Amino acid sequence: MKKIECIIMDWAGTAVDYGCFAPVAAFIEAFAGIGLSIDVVQTRRPMGLPKIQHIRELLSMPEVNEQFVNRYKRAWAEEDVVELNRLFEKHLFASLENYTDPIPGVILTLNKLRSEGLKIGSTTGYTCEMMDVVLLAAQAKGYYVDYCATPNLLPSGRPAPYMIFENMTKLAVSCLDTIVKVGDTIADIKEGVNAKVWSVGVILGSNEMGLTEEETKALSVTELEARIEDVKERMFAAGASYVIRTMEELPALIETINARLN
Repeated sequence: MKKIECIIMDWAGTAVDYGCFAPVAAFIEAFAGIGLSIDVVQTRRPMGLPKIQHIRELLSMPEVNEQFVNRYKRAWAEEDVVELNRLFEKHLFASLENYTDPIPGVILTLNKLRSEGLKIGSTTGYTCEMMDVVLLAAQAKGYYVDYCATPNLLPSGRPAPYMIFENMTKLAVSCLDTIVKVGDTIADIKEGVNAKVWSVGVILGSNEMGLTEEETKALSVTELEARIEDVKERMFAAGASYVIRTMEELPALIETINARLN
């Protein structure tokens, strides 16, 4: 009987760092370092991409591009991307370990699935050097994966499927339709779609919601449901197979997918 063999998890906003705040702060500080102002909404829009590509996407936004041209009297170039990436990494590495708390429900959920024989892989927009920090800090707090692929060691990162394929190889997973990719960004969803695996979006704690746990709890029921519905619509529009509110819903979803497989 065919069934799900592997869950492939994203990191910030999915497994750790409720609300995905570590990269947001570092991008804003990096751009400020060259005299450009970007806001949280702009910063979150390309989230999930490899970080250097994220910078290119930010610079390509008309309002950010206009700022750059007005300040420097020229178009931005790849050397500007490299400098912004240097600044981003400086700010990120200074604070990254502080943003590695597992999101509530993640550890118990994945431990349950692991006890049932499922393998736990991961993909990320972080480089392997960044993940060296995240992996150790998260493991000290009880969260670990069986394998982690990073974009800087592959032809490209999200939304390309290469990190999922590397997980499939390293974890010896036999079939694409026995893999579930779980993530909190549109890039995550598209990565799963492009790999032709089950692509699942998770809402609470996500970059797409963009709220701390405290801010989420402070919302009225009406406002919370409206925000959840908005994120759900965007994830389905990107091609999500399913969308769940929290990781606690994943085991039941796995049962649903297994029934569909058979």
